Amino acid sequence: MIRCEGPRLSLSGPLTVATAGELASAGQAHVTAGDVVVDLSGVTQVDSAALALLLSWVRAARNAGHQLTIDQPPAALVSLASLYDVDSILPLAR
Repeated sequence: MIRCEGPRLSLSGPLTVATAGELASAGQAHVTAGDVVVDLSGVTQVDSAALALLLSWVRAARNAGHQLTIDQPPAALVSLASLYDVDSILPLAR
């Protein structure tokens, strides 16, 4: 599920190959409209599709001249980002 509260985009539930497709288009307009913080505190499960989704949003935001920050990433996402060597380009709030 995705919820937008001003410049904060909150995701909840699993962020996997089964859900990433529908979330991609739902979040695309938000990340290109202005600077945004993606809150992952409610995410219960991730896989590589989560990385693909977030990287596509980062690229879209940057192409639109905006900044995207990922807040409260699950440990599994941080681990995957490191494993795939994209942790340096994924804007994770620490």
